[in-house]
Amino acid sequence: MLIGLFVALLLLIFLGTPVLLAIGVVALLGILITPDLVLAMFPQKMFTMLDSFSLLAMPYFILAGELMARGGLSRKLVQFGETVVGHLRGGLGHASIFSCMIFANVSGSASAATSAIGSILLPSMKERGYKPGFSASLLATSGIIGSIIPPSMVMIVYGAMAGVSIGGLFLAGILPGLLIVAVLMVVVYGHSFLPDFPELRRTVGRFNLAVIIKSIPKVWVALLAPVIILGGILGGIFTATEAGVVACIYSFLVSFFIYRSMRLRDLPRILARAAITTTMVVGIISVAGAFGWLLAYLDFNEIMLQFILGISNQPMVVLLILVASMMVMTMFVESLAILIIMVPVIIYISNAFGFDPYHFGMVMVMATQIGATTPPVAVGLFVATSIAGTSYDQTLRYCLPFVLALIVVMILVIFFPWLSNWIPHYYLG
Repeated sequence: MLIGLFVALLLLIFLGTPVLLAIGVVALLGILITPDLVLAMFPQKMFTMLDSFSLLAMPYFILAGELMARGGLSRKLVQFGETVVGHLRGGLGHASIFSCMIFANVSGSASAATSAIGSILLPSMKERGYKPGFSASLLATSGIIGSIIPPSMVMIVYGAMAGVSIGGLFLAGILPGLLIVAVLMVVVYGHSFLPDFPELRRTVGRFNLAVIIKSIPKVWVALLAPVIILGGILGGIFTATEAGVVACIYSFLVSFFIYRSMRLRDLPRILARAAITTTMVVGIISVAGAFGWLLAYLDFNEIMLQFILGISNQPMVVLLILVASMMVMTMFVESLAILIIMVPVIIYISNAFGFDPYHFGMVMVMATQIGATTPPVAVGLFVATSIAGTSYDQTLRYCLPFVLALIVVMILVIFFPWLSNWIPHYYLG
């Protein structure tokens, strides 16, 4: 029966059925044909999946990202990014990575970071001769920073389902996120020496510390947002969930009163966009949660554990198997849905092998996000391609070095667990 459920799910997805509907239909049919289960179990498990205080943080951070994008904070961050790293070879490429890093500190979403930063930087990149496919690949992989550096929507969902401190997961993403920034900048810099990328040899300007210092007063309120959010969590002033509310209030006050780039009449549209995004995510969480519960009821967790033990009982080998499995699945199916479905399974295996919860969670989040930018489906690349106004084939031509860079960082995090668990254990014990 388990094989039939997965075959039906993949068949529906490849036929073009929306992921939310495909998972819901398979979960519903699975409950109907399973003895001792009744139809009422489906809505009950959907509600149980959403009945979590931790998940309340998600709509607030989504709204904070919308307020930042509409309120002009993202444009300020891009300008500051150009000032700081624009003097390097491939300056605009570095600026996009740097800007995604700062924007990620409030939005918590890969797609939000890609959309907000890409819509601002892409026109300039086109004017300076950047190949659209190269720009799209860079934006897609840079957007992943939004899911790694705190706050992170994916970490909120994972933490709520796995019973792991969301604040701890946020802290676990700091060093891996910074590593991703550094490695992607190295890739862009390396491209600037290739004969096919003369545009990367152009710079925005020269490094000027005085100019950077002079620009800080224009952007300091935007830069202060991550300090307030992380500082509040570390200082015990508010929880990760409450941090989402703080992010919304702060983004609104800055956009409305300081930058004055947003009006009250803009709020209905902003709230509507945030509500639509939240509804889509919540829908996937609910049906995927019901499907995940059904798999656990059918002993899929124990079956997978015994299957992996048949391959190896070495913790590191097991971790690599799980990473490879998550990456392959997210190459074909929406990453958030896969993560939600598989959380009960991977947590069951994690507990059996005694993995550190922060290290394990960070690795799983990275695996799903990298898989989302890896062909053939590569949802992240599709988003960036549409923003760049190019073809998917053109984007695929340039994605390999960036994806390999992300994999290198993930491997480092796998083999050096302190990169992800030192900060949370230091602050939270």
